[in-house]
Amino acid sequence: MLYIWFIAINVAGIAVTVHDKSAARRGAWRVSERTLFALCLLGACPGVYLTMRIIHHKTRHKRFMIGIPLIFLAQCTIAGILWYYSIL
Repeated sequence: MLYIWFIAINVAGIAVTVHDKSAARRGAWRVSERTLFALCLLGACPGVYLTMRIIHHKTRHKRFMIGIPLIFLAQCTIAGILWYYSIL
């Protein structure tokens, strides 16, 4: 079940990032930074970050280029701790 969530949230994160880049080019309604960070907190860090790097979206914003990897590192650390203690 966790794998399905991880895939679904990353696909959503990729779609939202691509949509925001498209909206930026057209001058249309944009996705808020809060929404992008919320998706990352829900598990979409890999998809959002890699998509940003591939399509060159928000790569000049240190807030994203540092913040998203830090969120991912924190999530991996928490997951590792939970995994370690569930084994014992």
